[in-house]
Amino acid sequence: MTADMPVRRPGPFRWIAYVIAVFAVAWFATQAFYFAQIAVWNYANPGSTAFMRSDAWRLSDDRPDLSIQHTWVPYDQISHNLKRAIIASEDANFVNNNGYETDAILQAWEKNKARGKIVRGGSTITQQLARNLFLSREKSYIRKGQELIITWMLETLMDKERIFEIYLNSVEWGNGVYGAEAAAHYYYRTSAAKLNGWQSARLAVMLPRPKYFDEHRGSAYLRQRAGVIAHRMGTAELPDD
Repeated sequence: MTADMPVRRPGPFRWIAYVIAVFAVAWFATQAFYFAQIAVWNYANPGSTAFMRSDAWRLSDDRPDLSIQHTWVPYDQISHNLKRAIIASEDANFVNNNGYETDAILQAWEKNKARGKIVRGGSTITQQLARNLFLSREKSYIRKGQELIITWMLETLMDKERIFEIYLNSVEWGNGVYGAEAAAHYYYRTSAAKLNGWQSARLAVMLPRPKYFDEHRGSAYLRQRAGVIAHRMGTAELPDD
């Protein structure tokens, strides 16, 4: 190359292709990480979740007097009352579905479109677990898409009992309160194994808005809805039935 020859710079299309390639590699690496992590959790229990970690940061700034409350307990040390109440309240077809309820997703889509924003997700227990383990609280269709991918991974790599065990030990139940054992001690000064039907029904109803119901325990809705769930518990099918 002579000194007077112009230097050829990459065109805009090459830069675009490069950026797309970088994003594609990063996306596939992220999915591989999720897949490997879920495979490991078939044999080891998660120490924390994305929700727990974000809450720990929030509490350190806003409520330094509080910390994350979380104690793992095995599946057979959690009351059948609580298991049945959660399935009756959150995902009646949990044992038989593949992690998705298409009708619920479509209904949520229509409701969100009518409201002009995301107000409902139509999530199953497995979808809720996917979100709690890896994702943020932000509501967006991009996050929903990632949630569905992780849901497929969970349903592919784990059986229903293991999915439910991790869910019961990971789900948020109040301001910094995570998992059935911590919730049982926090609200009723008992263990997850000893929760009765009424206590379990109330805890199940709290799940969509745990922080709100932590602060509004005397809510008329909470009391009325818990009565409905208590009547449905007997028909709830568990993975170990």
